Amino acid sequence: MPVRLLFADQSELALIGLRSIFSEVPRVELVGEAQDPIELMAQLVRVKPDVVLVDHTAKGFGPDAIREGLQRSKRSRFVAITPDPSKMALINALRGGVHSYIKKDCDVQEIIDAVLRTADGERFFCGQIIEAIERASLDLKKVTDQPLTCDPVVITRREAEIIALIAEGDSYTKIATRLHLSAHTVKTHRKKIMQKLGVNSTAGLVLYAVKNGMVSPNHFLFNA
Repeated sequence: MPVRLLFADQSELALIGLRSIFSEVPRVELVGEAQDPIELMAQLVRVKPDVVLVDHTAKGFGPDAIREGLQRSKRSRFVAITPDPSKMALINALRGGVHSYIKKDCDVQEIIDAVLRTADGERFFCGQIIEAIERASLDLKKVTDQPLTCDPVVITRREAEIIALIAEGDSYTKIATRLHLSAHTVKTHRKKIMQKLGVNSTAGLVLYAVKNGMVSPNHFLFNA
C-alpha cells in the first residue's frame, strides 16, 4: 500500500528539499503541503495522510497543533523533523503526540526510513536524536505515558530545594534533616520530580539543576 505523506513546514526551502527526496520514493504518495497551522488542519481533514512530516519547532506547528491534528485525523502519525532540538523540545514533541523524531541534517535514507517505518507502525529515532535522548537522560516510556497536557512543567519551591540538594550530592538522610522531612518523603519527592522532568537518573536531575541555576557548575569542578 502507498504511504500518503503530508509536509508541514514554514520554510519553502525545506519543502523543496523534502519534495526532491520523496518524489523518487516509489512507495510514497505526496498528498499535500502546509505552511501554516490552518492549512495543516484543512489538509488533515481533506487528505487523511498516513504520515505527517512536521517541523514542530516552527511557529504554529507545536504540540497544540499536533494534538489537534491527531483529533482531526486519528489515522495519521506525526514524524518531527527539526534542527538540533532542546531537551524540552523533545519532551513537548513526544507528549504532544509525535510518533518518531529525526533531524533536518540526517542522511536522506534515514529521513526516508523514518517515514516508511512510522507508516508501518514502528517508532523511529535517528542516531542523533537517540544521542540527545541519552544525554538528557530521558525515559521515553515515562514521557509518553504521561497524560497529554498544554500546561508547562512547574517545579514547586520545595521540589527546587530538593533538586538543588541532590545535585550537590547530599544523601536522602541529610536532605531530610536539612528540610525537616522524613527520608521517605524526600524519596517520594524525587520520584515525582523525575516524572515531571522526564528524567530517569540523578545525572538528569543534576543537569537540570545546573541549566536552571539551582547549583553552580563550579561546584563540580572544585569537588572533582
